[in-house]
Amino acid sequence: MVPSPMPQEPTSKTDLKQAQRLIEGKQFETARTLLVELCDKNPEDEELLYMLAVCYRYLVDYPNALKTLDTLKKCSPDHGRAHQETGHVYRSMKQFDFAMNAYATATTINPALTSSFRAQIEILKKTGRGHMIPQLEEHLEMLGRLPKALVAVTDLIGQKRYIQAEQVCKRFMLQFPRHIEGMRLLAVIASKLGVIDDAEFLLESALAFEPQNNRVRVEYIQVLRKRQKYAEALENAKSLLSNNPNSPQFQSVYAVESLQSGHYETALEMFDSILQMVPEDPITLTSKGHALKTLGRTSEAIDSYRRAIRRYPGHGEAFYSLANLKLFTFEEDEIKLMESMRDGKAMSHMNRVYLNFALGKAYEDKNRFDEAFACYDSGNGLKRAQSKYSQRELIAEFQSQVKVFDEAFASAVSGGGCDEPDPIFVLGMPRAGSTLLEQILASHSLVDGTMELPNILTFVHKLRRGERLSLVNHYPEVLTKMNSEQFKELGKRYIDETRSHRGNAPFFVDKMPNNFAHIGLILAILPNAKIIDARRHPMACCFSGFKQLFAEGQEFSYGLEQIGSYYKSYVELMAHWDRVFPKKVLKVNYEDVIDDLEVQVRRILHFCGLPFEEQCLSFHTTERAVRTPSSEQVRKPIYRGGVEQYKKFEKHLEPLKMALGEALLDESNNIHKLASSKDNCFATI
Repeated sequence: MVPSPMPQEPTSKTDLKQAQRLIEGKQFETARTLLVELCDKNPEDEELLYMLAVCYRYLVDYPNALKTLDTLKKCSPDHGRAHQETGHVYRSMKQFDFAMNAYATATTINPALTSSFRAQIEILKKTGRGHMIPQLEEHLEMLGRLPKALVAVTDLIGQKRYIQAEQVCKRFMLQFPRHIEGMRLLAVIASKLGVIDDAEFLLESALAFEPQNNRVRVEYIQVLRKRQKYAEALENAKSLLSNNPNSPQFQSVYAVESLQSGHYETALEMFDSILQMVPEDPITLTSKGHALKTLGRTSEAIDSYRRAIRRYPGHGEAFYSLANLKLFTFEEDEIKLMESMRDGKAMSHMNRVYLNFALGKAYEDKNRFDEAFACYDSGNGLKRAQSKYSQRELIAEFQSQVKVFDEAFASAVSGGGCDEPDPIFVLGMPRAGSTLLEQILASHSLVDGTMELPNILTFVHKLRRGERLSLVNHYPEVLTKMNSEQFKELGKRYIDETRSHRGNAPFFVDKMPNNFAHIGLILAILPNAKIIDARRHPMACCFSGFKQLFAEGQEFSYGLEQIGSYYKSYVELMAHWDRVFPKKVLKVNYEDVIDDLEVQVRRILHFCGLPFEEQCLSFHTTERAVRTPSSEQVRKPIYRGGVEQYKKFEKHLEPLKMALGEALLDESNNIHKLASSKDNCFATI
């Protein structure tokens, strides 16, 4: 485990300005001496490292320039100017292919970096690849036409300075309220800050003014997908494609939206159509593999992922997608290929992440546990460098939930809200068995399985930001200012917005694990909802999360200490919910389900007010699309293989044990006690 960094002395603004003046005055040797001294005190200061790399380049010390930039990119993988400076160094070294890769990465991160676009054009002219220039020139011309304020906004977004970007953009929009690019950029900011309904409104408005703007429509479709308005997203994708039927890009958009809407065969047909125009395109083959996996057509999914790898061996996502099948085992030549690719200079940050997690799975299957742990730890470290996760902020938010939802307020909100009993929330830590519980429930004739629905989290984001984007967090305190009618309206909105994910059954499952933090809000708006807390042995649960590369939303999982602290905070918050909302949450231990499936199935159904049905015991035969990492596992009968997997890595897990603290002992003692508790709303079988 990488040790926590030592506290650093803050770099003074005076020192930074002095270094900048020396560089601007071309006193590079003096600047280098000063910056080396400052970096010794602050070895992870991004601005210092960037300026030091620039000095080294001007001093023609390219090895030290690249070494400094590598350090900077480890601290901040999405530092656009660091990648641009890497391009400058490689261009000076006449290593043009590496320079092009660096510049392309820079402009992907920050589309306002005009120097990177111009440098690519210059290299392409020198190397006789002029056919690639028009697209770059088009982007430069577009930036040239943009008002300077919006170029600045684009740059700030690229630097992830979203609040400052919002302020600049809003000032501009006060003067030009119908500027399409301004509306689009403001929507991007809203989306980055999680205020998705604001982003939807802005893009919808922009399209009303300019219906043929394909870029805005593509981003509108993406926002609709985030809001899980799949029917609307599909309709817009169909409109986009009808005007550009031979565009592989728009065919891909339509395929993805067909997939999200459950039209799997249509999606597969569209992926095949794209592959006819762009043969063996690795991204399309990987997307096709995802569709086949979701349908349970595992062998075809494996073939699609392997075709992607044959076409482009550096496509880490395809390797990780194979590993994420869980029951798949890599062949020896695939392991050697991953080993050879992982540390290549041209490998992108995210592809390196994918390969580390995939290699971890490959080594684990070969019982090479030390090497497996090293890969999982490395992959998590790379992801942690991109993350802005703060344990302190998390604890503060959980404490605010406890403060707001005292017994008096919990009692006051219990009588309001929307009285619909439809939702069954399965929540808790990821990798705790929630997909298994959902599959059991979805096998019942009266229950529809859906997916990890984001609706509650979307409500939270909106309540948190209030009526405008800002740094002020209004949630959960804002709930104390809401009346019963407002809670009822929010509950009704949840029922209406989730309707598109359901079939005809009277009940449905929402298995977003992170909803555990918002049980107070859930019971305020939906007092008759059923809530099931999926529990698993702390060590097994946390280590399983540590070696799982989540798509998004689980940033606490990128370190053993972080995930252990998060688990401890989760247990403490759940204990609070049990105190203020007694008997409203059913705890179900994964280990108890494994040990006695029928007892636990009957217990779950009793809690949900559902009659026992035999097919819930044969849940693995239920045919439905499953979109989580456990999709292959829940299509198999119950097995004990994963219960104590963490013990093979136990010598590496001391930081996790230390972070869990008392939660490890308490939860371990409780693992087999909950099933017999009368407080869990289960009397007889």
